[in-house]
Amino acid sequence: MVLRLFRAVIMGPPGSGKGTVSERIVNSFGLKHLSSGDVLRTNIKAKTEVGLLVKSYIDQGQLVSDDVITRLILHDLKGLEQCSWLLDGFPRTVTQAECLDTVYQIDTVLNLNVPFETIKERLSSRWIHLGSGRVYNTNFNPPKIPGLDDVTGEPLIQRNDDKPETVTRRLKSYETQTRPVLEYYRNKGVLETFTGTETNKIWPHIQTFLCSKTSDGDQKAAAGKA
Repeated sequence: MVLRLFRAVIMGPPGSGKGTVSERIVNSFGLKHLSSGDVLRTNIKAKTEVGLLVKSYIDQGQLVSDDVITRLILHDLKGLEQCSWLLDGFPRTVTQAECLDTVYQIDTVLNLNVPFETIKERLSSRWIHLGSGRVYNTNFNPPKIPGLDDVTGEPLIQRNDDKPETVTRRLKSYETQTRPVLEYYRNKGVLETFTGTETNKIWPHIQTFLCSKTSDGDQKAAAGKA
């Protein structure tokens, strides 16, 4: 665990490897991981008042409003007051970033800059087992039997979000929406961009950077390699 409270945000387009990098950061540096997607899904599943509101946005194909998502995230962050944390999927607009800044000081924003062509290929090759959430990739992690889950033998599906035409639309939307947020954090001097096509090659640079930013990061990272 880092000795002082450390607050970070991770950004990157869908399919850029944020989930994998976030998991490694949590394991190596002891930060708590708060994903906006997880928060939304939890509230929808629990059918909370806000969850029902969120579901209505999603069912209509609309983005969740700044006010609603900000309220949800800040509520969950209150439970992490004494923890160092990593925010994933929030903020996505400058308005959200400004609201976050009124409550917490962000130490660093990690931006995963992965070429869109790499992401398109990565996502278009992704198939999932609906029941368990197991993910396969026909390029580097294929199922033993094409089209079937390794454990249950049930058919795999490709999410609508992962179909090539949808991926292209999502990436363009992300770029349009997120560019001002990256600029916002760049102007504040806390943006750190990591560019590459493979998570395993980007990760060592992120790890070295975080070691320099956290109090006992070097010891923690060294322990992780042992």
